[in-house]
This record gives sequence, C-alpha cells and structure tokens, in this order.
Amino acid sequence: MARLNLLLLLSVIATALYLVHTQYLSRQLYTELDRTMQETRRLELDHDRLQVEKRAQATPLRVEKLAKEQLQMRTTSPAITQYVRPDGSVIPAVVAPPPAPPVNKPAASKPAAAAAARGQR
Repeated sequence: MARLNLLLLLSVIATALYLVHTQYLSRQLYTELDRTMQETRRLELDHDRLQVEKRAQATPLRVEKLAKEQLQMRTTSPAITQYVRPDGSVIPAVVAPPPAPPVNKPAASKPAAAAAARGQR
C-alpha cells in the first residue's frame, strides 16, 4: 500500500509540474501573440499612412511639374511626334496645314450689318 501511495504521490507531483509548465508556455504564447498583434496594427497604420503619402505624391499636377523641371519633358504635339512602323522605319511628323486666309465678303450695308449683329446676341 505504501508503494501505491508513493506512486500516486509521484504521479500527482508530475501532473502538477506538467500543468505549471503548460500554463507557463500558454502565457508565453499569449504574450507573443499580443506583441505580434500590436506589431500588425502598427504596420497597418504605417501602410495606410504610406498609401496616403503615395496618393499625395502622385497627383497629376505634381507629376507634370516634376516631368517638366527634372526630366525636361514637354507635352506632345503633332509637330514633334514621330511614328514608327513595325519594320522600324520612321514616318515623318505630320505638319498641320496653315490656316486658310479669311474669305472677303462683299461689304453689306450698315443697317443690315447692325441688324445681323443684334441677331447674334
């Protein structure tokens, strides 16, 4: 009977030590989880802040200003545009035709011109 009591006492002590060890590991894991969650929240806030900064930096006006000042770029026009064919040859730039000269209309009488001007308003 004494051996059985001693065996039961040792098993109770071993179980108690195992329980203490398990609780200790559980607390360690919980603190690590809490630290990780805090780090996650911090990183999410940083990400959101960086996204706002990115949107602020990528405004069309700012991009155009940097392109003109730092890269010496200019807006396109048909006069400076070159088209390249698939074989690599360059098509010359298309130059817009000069504006047509104004057409001379026969001089209308002054009262008719004044009436036409009032009708346009």
